Amino acid sequence: MLKEFKNFIMTGNVIDLAVAVILAGAVGMVVNGFVTDIMMPIVGNFAGGVDFADLKYVLSPATVGADGEITKPENAIMYGKWVNSIINLIIVGLVLFTIVKAYNKTKKPAEPEAPAGPSEIDLLKEIRDALKK
Repeated sequence: MLKEFKNFIMTGNVIDLAVAVILAGAVGMVVNGFVTDIMMPIVGNFAGGVDFADLKYVLSPATVGADGEITKPENAIMYGKWVNSIINLIIVGLVLFTIVKAYNKTKKPAEPEAPAGPSEIDLLKEIRDALKK
């Protein structure tokens, strides 16, 4: 069983998958940084100077004690972070679409199979037409 497991792990598919997962994590961090640090300030600028990450709907405000310390933290729905995630998803989808499209262009088009001869239906149609004559 150990030998079978070793053979399974050492196949090219498993190693390729491991490399792909590691690269996907790295690309994810790069895309996330691109979205949060570059794209969102641009989008926020066009939206009237709004920082989407700070957008929230406060359910209950924070309570501050007499000494100025927060006794109960604010409870809020942070929908701005969700907007950032949606924009992140759209950008990742666009990048993956362009990569797959470029990859598909590099592939050699499949040659159509040569017909093996007339099909059974064609032969029956010919017989029918000959009998009509």
